[in-house]
Amino acid sequence: MELPLFPLNAHLLPGGIMPMRIFEPRYQRLVSLASARGFVLCMLDHQAQQAVRNMLPIGTRVEIVDFDLLDDGLLGITVRGVERVRLGEVRQEADGLRWGEVAALPPWPSVSVSPAFTPLVEKLREVFDDYPEYGALYREPHWEDGCWVAQRWLEMLPLSPHQKQWLLGEESCAPALALLERLVQRA
Repeated sequence: MELPLFPLNAHLLPGGIMPMRIFEPRYQRLVSLASARGFVLCMLDHQAQQAVRNMLPIGTRVEIVDFDLLDDGLLGITVRGVERVRLGEVRQEADGLRWGEVAALPPWPSVSVSPAFTPLVEKLREVFDDYPEYGALYREPHWEDGCWVAQRWLEMLPLSPHQKQWLLGEESCAPALALLERLVQRA
């Protein structure tokens, strides 16, 4: 399936929610095209040699769940991550909007939060409390789902893009949970 691409320095994972400010004409066009199947958020690869292909191979197909005209006159949208995808061929149109062939990756199976991972949940709850504008994005947090918790941490933590890509390419959230547990124990 071919979808429009939106490269960013941040990453959003399935179940994640992100507000965005849309100001470039090519991305305003992307929003108008994305109503049916969504678009793909791709993490930028600053080591890439080709400007058209400066995105890492695993992205997230997102859907627009809300939009608004912001105080500064720009379009504001809120997107929700739907599924991980692997990026294939990329093409660029005259206005700079890029399109990519994408293939859906299997979803990570849900896992119950074991007692070993309870500190991850507690710390994430603290983040939601300390940053209420972020916590407010999640009306129904899935504290009991270890994969949901791991994905929210992976969105926030300042891991290298290549390390995040390695974790996102795994078949389950187990490697991410193991890494996160070690990081929380050190904190």
